[in-house]
Amino acid sequence: MWLLDKDLWIEVFHTLGKNMFRTFLTMLGVIFAMIILILLLGSANGMSNGFDKVFAGTASNSLFVWGQSTSEPYKGFERGRRIRYKIEDAAILKKQIPEIEVLAPRIELGNHRGVVTVYRNGQTSGSSVYGDYPEIDNITKKKLVEGRFLNKSDIEASKKVCVIGEETYKLLFEKGENAIGEDIRINGIYFSVVGVYKPNNNINIDGENAVFIPFTTFQKAFNSGDRMGWMAIAVEEDTKVAVVEKKIKDILKNKYDISPKDERAIGSFDMSEIFNNISAFTTVLKGFSFFVGIFTLLAGVIAISNILLITVKERTKEIGVRRALGATPKVVKRQIVIEAIVLTAFAGLIGFAISVGILAFLNSMWGSGDDFPFVNPMVSIPQFSISFLLMVSLSVLIGLIPANRAIKVRPIEALREE
Repeated sequence: MWLLDKDLWIEVFHTLGKNMFRTFLTMLGVIFAMIILILLLGSANGMSNGFDKVFAGTASNSLFVWGQSTSEPYKGFERGRRIRYKIEDAAILKKQIPEIEVLAPRIELGNHRGVVTVYRNGQTSGSSVYGDYPEIDNITKKKLVEGRFLNKSDIEASKKVCVIGEETYKLLFEKGENAIGEDIRINGIYFSVVGVYKPNNNINIDGENAVFIPFTTFQKAFNSGDRMGWMAIAVEEDTKVAVVEKKIKDILKNKYDISPKDERAIGSFDMSEIFNNISAFTTVLKGFSFFVGIFTLLAGVIAISNILLITVKERTKEIGVRRALGATPKVVKRQIVIEAIVLTAFAGLIGFAISVGILAFLNSMWGSGDDFPFVNPMVSIPQFSISFLLMVSLSVLIGLIPANRAIKVRPIEALREE
C-alpha cells in the first residue's frame, strides 16, 4: 500500500523540514484556527452544562397553577370574583388528567410572598411559611444541609415538624448550633426542626428564608380548612406542558363557573418554556460556534495551500527531474497532497492540545462555582472527530490546487529552469 511507502514519507518530511521556520509559520494559521474552534465549542458546551447545573433540582416539565380574579362576568357572577381552590381540586385533576405525574398542593400563611414572624429564644425571622406535601421535593428539589425533608408519616400524623431554609437558620440559631430537634414558634404554635436546606441556585421559587410544614399540620394549626393556595405540577416526560395546562384550566373553569374566554382568572407558569428557550439558545450558540470555527479553519488551510504553491514554484526543477526519471503525475500529486495533510493534521493536533489546556484552566477557575454558569467546558468526542475529519478533508481539497499546478510542469521546461 502506497501509504506505507517509506521513501514517500522520507521525501515528505525532508521537504517540510527544508525550511522549518516557514513551515512553522504556515502551521500557525491552522493552530490558531483550531484553538478558536475548540474554545468556541468548549465554551458553548460549558455554558450548556452550566445551565443544566443551575436548573438542577427543578423539574423541566413542571407547571404552577394558582387562582386570581375573574376578568369577565359569567353565569350571574360579577367580574372581579376571587378564585380560591380547594384540596379536592388536586384529586380531581389527578384523576381526570393521566398525564400528570406529580401534583403537590401548596398553601402559604398570609398572602402570596407574605412574611410571617418566626420566633426562637428571643430571635426572630421574617419568613415565608408553606404547607406542603413531600411530593413538592420532586418538583423543586431542596439541597439539605442537615436532617431530612417532609415525609409521608408527617402528613398522615399531622406532625408539628418543619424544614427551614439556611437564611432562617442564620437568623434564629447561633453559628454552628445544631438545629435538628429544636423548636421554633409560628403564630404561637411550636414546630420541631427536622431539616435545614440551602437553595439550589436555580429558579428560586421559595427562597432560602422559608419554613415548610406538613400540609395537614398547616390545616389544623392555622385553621385553613379545605383551602389550597396553588398547585405545583410535573407532567410526564413525553407530554407537552402546554397541553396539560389547557386541560387543567378547562376543568377548573368548568368547576368554578369561569368564562371560557377569561384568561386572567387562573394564573399559571410553564417552567418548560424557560428550559426550552435555554435549550434553543445553547443549540444556536453551538451551531454558531461551529460555523465561525470552521470558516476560521478554512482560512488557515488556505494559507497552507498558498505556501505549497510557492514551494511548488521553488521545486520546479526537482519536479522536472522526477518526471524525467519516470515519476507519474499521480505520484507527484500524491506527495504534495500528503504534505498538505501532514501540515494541517499536525497543526490541528497542536491547536487542539493548547485549547484543551486553556479550557481545563477555565474549568478550574470557574467550573466549580455556583454563580457563573460554566461547567466542564470540553468538546465531545463526536465534535472533535467531525472537526478533525473536516479539517483533513479541507486540506485534501486545498492541497489539490498546488498538486495540480505541479503536474502541469513539463519535464523539459523544468530542466531548463535556472
